[in-house]
Amino acid sequence: MTLETLGIQAKQAERELLKLNSLKKNACLMAAAKGLVAAQADILKANAEDVRIAREKGMKESLVDRLALTEERIASMAEGLASLVALEDPIGEILEAKIRPNGLEIGKKRVPLGVIGIIYESRPNVTADAFGLCFKTSNAVILKGGSDAIHSNKAIVKVIREVLSDQRVTPDAIQLVEDTRRETAKELMRMNRYLDVLIPRGGAGLIRTVVENSTVPVIETGTGNCHIYVDATADIQMAVDIIDNAKTQRTGVCNACESLVIHKAIADKVIPAVCERLFKKNVEIRGDENCCRLNPQIIPATDEDWGQEYLDYILSAKIVGSIDEAIDHINKYNTKHSEAIITKDYDNARRFLEEIDAAAVYVNASTRFTDGFEFGFGAEIGISTQKLHARGPMGLKELTTTKYIIYGNGQVRP
Repeated sequence: MTLETLGIQAKQAERELLKLNSLKKNACLMAAAKGLVAAQADILKANAEDVRIAREKGMKESLVDRLALTEERIASMAEGLASLVALEDPIGEILEAKIRPNGLEIGKKRVPLGVIGIIYESRPNVTADAFGLCFKTSNAVILKGGSDAIHSNKAIVKVIREVLSDQRVTPDAIQLVEDTRRETAKELMRMNRYLDVLIPRGGAGLIRTVVENSTVPVIETGTGNCHIYVDATADIQMAVDIIDNAKTQRTGVCNACESLVIHKAIADKVIPAVCERLFKKNVEIRGDENCCRLNPQIIPATDEDWGQEYLDYILSAKIVGSIDEAIDHINKYNTKHSEAIITKDYDNARRFLEEIDAAAVYVNASTRFTDGFEFGFGAEIGISTQKLHARGPMGLKELTTTKYIIYGNGQVRP
């Protein structure tokens, strides 16, 4: 099926979705959640084929982890869809209303974006998440996943389309581009006749390609070179626990910690404690000269390490002399995703929150919480690191726009 055909079908679906009320949308979401669990054997079989091919191609295990599905992860996908049912439908919300002196009643209401294109890599759970968020907000979606997950994505989309048909709702609310060639992705980026917005989810290379080549408006979801700054007054045990969680709980995700910044006043206590914990989990630490002096197992860092999103059991580490130096270093090398400070100093916490340029800034907590589900949005479409329209985890409201509605009784402009 050509992209032109997918675009035409998506525009038709867009009009049909506008007619659905919240009760019908919620019924479809619950049915889709149950459908994924009921079809988990088929989905896991398809996913196993993707994983087998990925390992044959030498994909590193942290990325295989992003690709792999389990019964628990399918259950989580279903839970994400079901959780949307309990959330308020933003479509139709009146944001403001006023009556002008001439009697015109002018209101502003929340409406769908229309047709959303999503280009993403590896993670098949994005397929279900994207459908759920787009469907709840009455948006049609065209998905372009990576070749690594094509069998998984086909299986998931098949289930959802069958559920929609059973519910007598257009299955073209979700469509999958099955041609995995890069040329097809670039063609999708130029479908401004059909797509209202394009959202890339993946590595820096993919996002840069979409931003540079798209004629469709792009909401840029960012890579995650996330930092944790251990301030001079930090609780060391808390710092070690948070760093461990942020680095090792799941390495192949955008909100994992990639860079550690430590105040020199506490470095001789923090570095040994962090090394003791992380070396047991086979984390490689690449540090500056001061870090290397404190532990000979730390590998000397290069300039490239400071801006690197490893997505692996690797962590950069730098010792600084002040919070000013820490903030300067983080703002220079971060990807504007998620940053954290560990401190007991209220003023330093406040400064960090105010001066760090990122979508999510934490005090005494792991960066791993930057997630739509953890923020109470249900599933998320991605983490926006740009500043226009949406920033941070993108839930339901971020997939809407507004329009003005005006009631008159015969007014004409003099």
